[in-house]
Amino acid sequence: MLANGPVRLLVICSLINSVGFFAMMPFLALYLADLTTLPPAAIGAFTGSVALVGAIGALVGGTMTDRAGADILLRAGFALYTLLSAALALVTLPAVVLPLIVCLGGALMLVGPSLKKLMSLAAGEGGDLVFRMRFMTLSTGAALGPLLGAAAYNMSHRALFGASAVLFALCLTLVHARRQSLKALDVQTQRTHRQRWIWVQALHDRRFRLVLASSVLITLVFSQFESTFTLYLKDESGSSAPTLFAALFAAHAVLAFLYQWPAATLARRMALPAQAAWGCAGFAVAFLCWGTSHGGLALLLTGVVAWTVGEAILMPMADLITHRITPDAQKGTFFGALELRYLGFSTGPVLGGALLDTSQWTYFGVMAAVSFAAWPLLRARALRPEAG
Repeated sequence: MLANGPVRLLVICSLINSVGFFAMMPFLALYLADLTTLPPAAIGAFTGSVALVGAIGALVGGTMTDRAGADILLRAGFALYTLLSAALALVTLPAVVLPLIVCLGGALMLVGPSLKKLMSLAAGEGGDLVFRMRFMTLSTGAALGPLLGAAAYNMSHRALFGASAVLFALCLTLVHARRQSLKALDVQTQRTHRQRWIWVQALHDRRFRLVLASSVLITLVFSQFESTFTLYLKDESGSSAPTLFAALFAAHAVLAFLYQWPAATLARRMALPAQAAWGCAGFAVAFLCWGTSHGGLALLLTGVVAWTVGEAILMPMADLITHRITPDAQKGTFFGALELRYLGFSTGPVLGGALLDTSQWTYFGVMAAVSFAAWPLLRARALRPEAG
């Protein structure tokens, strides 16, 4: 697959973009805490606005991708990322910094749908593999980005945002240099140009609604690892919780990268409902291991192994199915609408926190059950390849 020039370019850009994004994002809250007197809730609202704007705005970004061209929107997104990161490196006035952070969601809404559409078109029948490769770049970026960000932030905030700006500029340079080959991939129709609110068609597609609903439930569960689970570790391990979570997260990042090969093999040999069942079971087993660990490293690591099995199977699944069921000319619109799944990242921590406030057993027991909520949707006959 990497012998395909456009695929290779897009995978490389996905990796560089992920490193740049994850180098910056984990440190936004720390930067705002140093720069402003905002309370934690307000800081959380501003940092969370990036994902919220990106998810809702992707409805527009996806439609723009199909109308204006995916290559143009991809370059515009990388250019916006570069300008915003450079501005954050230079400006320290809170009244300017806060809107700049919110605007990062605008870049996210442009890059996400356009990059996925071009990957889908470049891969053709190899879509399953290319989207697993994309997930591997996200896992690698999530592991390497914070390391780069920590080193840069220890020097200064200028170094933090400057490093991300350089990486985004590199992505822009690469896609601009190959803009003709990327433009040749794109598929547009006059019908796409004429219609308004074309993203509504995506939501009218029953198969896509099943994919989107299951994805919201999956991201709701997945959000627990970096939110409520860390609060549990703090209760159990006290001051050693940050170090313990860093070790668990590092193990998780490595496993998430390595698991994509066996997950791809599993996908070829097992029907979609069975894959979904294994993925949901992985999440459920993880919650049960963590709930009975009492902070013990062995069960915590066992839970991470089970969790990563669920993640490797379920997290790329929505992209894989969307690649298969959508018309080429409307892939930007459908992939843009699919970004609504990240609303699960907003509701998940709220639900998890409320359950943990009740009791640890309530939290882990309920979340183990909720882990299977997406399975009835993913086993629907309409989503199976033979259903068309």
